[in-house]
Amino acid sequence: MIVFESLLITFMIICAISVSCTRNLLSSVIIFMSYSLIASVVWLLLRSPDLAITEAAVGAGVTSTLFFITLKNVGKLHEEGEEDDEYAE
Repeated sequence: MIVFESLLITFMIICAISVSCTRNLLSSVIIFMSYSLIASVVWLLLRSPDLAITEAAVGAGVTSTLFFITLKNVGKLHEEGEEDDEYAE
């Protein structure tokens, strides 16, 4: 069990570092979502199911959905090919 907990903490640290280093906003939101899901598993291991459900619902669900809507509204959520065509004109 200690190995599993250490692995989860390692993944959380990797997610936290990669979110701040990633330049693609869509990738950052997906990594943030995986960070929240890992955090909810950690809360379950700490025997706090109410916090785990809240973290999964708010952290991975609502917040990520709001980030996706924001990216769509500001025009940053589109295919890589479209991005190149936009700057070509």
